[in-house]
Amino acid sequence: MQIGGLPLTRLAQRVGRTPFYAYDRHLLTEKVRFLRENLPPEVHLHYAMKANPMPAVVQHMASLVDGLDIASGGEMQVALDTVTATGNISFAGPGKTENELACAIAAGIVINLESEREMTSANRIGLSLGYRPKVAIRVNPDFELKSSGMKMGGGAKQFGVDAERVPEMLKQMGKLNLDFMGFHIFGGSQNLKAESIMEAQEKTIDLAIRLSRDAPGPVKLLNIGGGFGIPYFPGEQPLDVSAIGKNLAQLLPRARQFLPDAQLVIELGRYLVGEAGIYVCRVLDKKISREQVYLITDGGLHHHLAASGNFGQVIRKNYPVAIGNKMQATNREFVSIVGSLCTPLDILADKMEMPVADIGDLVVVFQSGAYGLTASPGAFLSHPNALEVLV
Repeated sequence: MQIGGLPLTRLAQRVGRTPFYAYDRHLLTEKVRFLRENLPPEVHLHYAMKANPMPAVVQHMASLVDGLDIASGGEMQVALDTVTATGNISFAGPGKTENELACAIAAGIVINLESEREMTSANRIGLSLGYRPKVAIRVNPDFELKSSGMKMGGGAKQFGVDAERVPEMLKQMGKLNLDFMGFHIFGGSQNLKAESIMEAQEKTIDLAIRLSRDAPGPVKLLNIGGGFGIPYFPGEQPLDVSAIGKNLAQLLPRARQFLPDAQLVIELGRYLVGEAGIYVCRVLDKKISREQVYLITDGGLHHHLAASGNFGQVIRKNYPVAIGNKMQATNREFVSIVGSLCTPLDILADKMEMPVADIGDLVVVFQSGAYGLTASPGAFLSHPNALEVLV
């Protein structure tokens, strides 16, 4: 197999050691191009850095999209090193520290307020610094994104301000030293059903219109979140983005009528980078235990928690996995691929049919561009960390 035009074996030699993640810049570029072709041109694309905050990846994405969304002070520093204008960077996440708020305010970043406490803190810090903070309210909607892999809104949530409390918050904001930008309304993630996303987008725009009646000024920014999923497991089909784009084009006239000053933003992370990355580890040993073949690698859940099934899966399913230097091999066997950690949870593939592998072969886990290294317990058992490369 190849990634970024390089044979995997040569890339492994270039990197110098395994395990490593490799991200294909051409696939990243193509994904953004595909979205531009299928979504209305008025809609801006933002990259949610939490999906993959590797600085080289963020730099590349910043050259392609219209803005960045961050979730920590550490991500803020990476974002500020890019070409992205600070007014096109937004900061979400509950529990922002005073220092994080001060840094974001000084930089001119839009703060997605997640509570009344954050609102009063931003106002106080802005007054002390002599700046007028740019703020939007992250709204916990009164509906859910149906069929989403991870629900971020609807019901009781630690994220955002409950929709029914937002009008009073907006009235208070009108008395403060805050530059009201608009709303961030995000219902969930990893959704492969276009009809669910279309329904949520319609409800999101209606909710923003309703809330705007109490706003202290015009809505200049409406981030309707994302939720676009990618297929990981057998039977899953790619999301029909074309249908979403056509439906969104039909919703835009209503948004323009009632929110004429609002820039509509779709915020995506996994969908932009997930399919552009692989995780590569090397077979260290091959053993048989009561007729079950095990390939033991130098990788594992400490690098790729999601592939082990311990990052949100209720019933463990295998990620797409291959022996990367034997893609054309015809001799096959059923194997389980495990890491080198002292826990039975350290499984990268369970009873999968694979080419017959030997010590030294390269195991590849696909769909690994999002929520990989930084979403994994890298310090667990003190093994070496994985490397990352952009090719």
